[in-house]
Amino acid sequence: MNRVKFLEVKDNYKRRSSNIFARIDWILVLILIVLAVISVVMIQSAMTSGQYNTDFVLRQILFYVLGFISLFVITFIPIKFFKQYIWVIYGIGMLSLIVLYIAPVSPVTPIINGAKSWYQFGFISIQPSEFVKVIYILALGYVISQHNKYKIRNDLNSDVKLLFKMALVSILPMIFILLQNDLGTVLVLIAILLGMILVSGISWWLILPTLSVAGTTGLILILGIIFRPDLLQTYLGVRPYQFERIYSWLQPDEYASDSGFQLSNSLRAIGSGGIDGKGFTEGIIYIPENHTDFIFTIIGEEFGFLGSTVVIVILFMLMLHLLRIAVTIEDTFSSYFIIGYLSMLTFHIFQNIGMTIQLLPITGLPLPFLSYGGSGLWANMIAMGIVMSIYFHQYKRKT
Repeated sequence: MNRVKFLEVKDNYKRRSSNIFARIDWILVLILIVLAVISVVMIQSAMTSGQYNTDFVLRQILFYVLGFISLFVITFIPIKFFKQYIWVIYGIGMLSLIVLYIAPVSPVTPIINGAKSWYQFGFISIQPSEFVKVIYILALGYVISQHNKYKIRNDLNSDVKLLFKMALVSILPMIFILLQNDLGTVLVLIAILLGMILVSGISWWLILPTLSVAGTTGLILILGIIFRPDLLQTYLGVRPYQFERIYSWLQPDEYASDSGFQLSNSLRAIGSGGIDGKGFTEGIIYIPENHTDFIFTIIGEEFGFLGSTVVIVILFMLMLHLLRIAVTIEDTFSSYFIIGYLSMLTFHIFQNIGMTIQLLPITGLPLPFLSYGGSGLWANMIAMGIVMSIYFHQYKRKT
């Protein structure tokens, strides 16, 4: 009887495994479709502010179409491909940053908004740092999984070696992105690094002192900005406009006519939305570039607390779903990749929403899957494609 049951289960598994549609993570696809619809609708509302001549709605739809195509193509690429060619992929990513830095200003490598961070090919702009985030996660995941695979014993020496390997992988992308004057993306890489350190198996006796030093340093810098900016200007070369960003964050109303204009209006807009909002396209408070970094402000003004909560819940469902996949698969490289991407996603969401309500300073980071943007959206959809690949090719581990 037991043998009969075993054969039935085995036959059932073979039938399900041979069904391609059953091996696709449709829950993830559904969440992404919902986010795509919300994104397009809110960008359409942003177009009514009168500050744009470009049809960003059509462009966002095209970006999503390209993103979903990339997602489904990558789904059928085994995760072992990324593991096998990780250093080739990493090298291509680093080369894209280095060439962008050393290349002279030209129509292909222009300066946009004061930074040379894009490759321009006609009407198509590609920001390599967005794709480097995903590549960086892959590289860190590979380093951690390989180190732990061949680790003989748990000791301080092994932990230090792993930290050193992770630092080596981190140096190049952080330096060349910082040279692009893109502090926000560097902070994202640091968030990814910290998230992956926490799950890497490194002893807390080593992690806690490191975090304590980092936290103390950050506190000293904040206090220096508030009380002794002259010392930071003299010894660290911090520029006055960088101080102004902090001051406009802490006291936006005093800088409402200048650097605090966006934040001050963002607070007014979200506050005026109340419980259920003013209604679709009924937002009246002007916020520059509200289709990108401040897309959450439109949601808050037009759909109020309830609409904002729904969006946050959907994003939380996405993170929870990714976490469930990460803890149920057995391949450590795949798990580390998902955890690293979760670290990036979490930082982006908290930072973006936090900066629109004054909890955090403005860094220019978009809200994933909702803000307008080609490179950022495409890179996120590629990362989702890798997650889909993990789910697709490790389907048997979930049965």
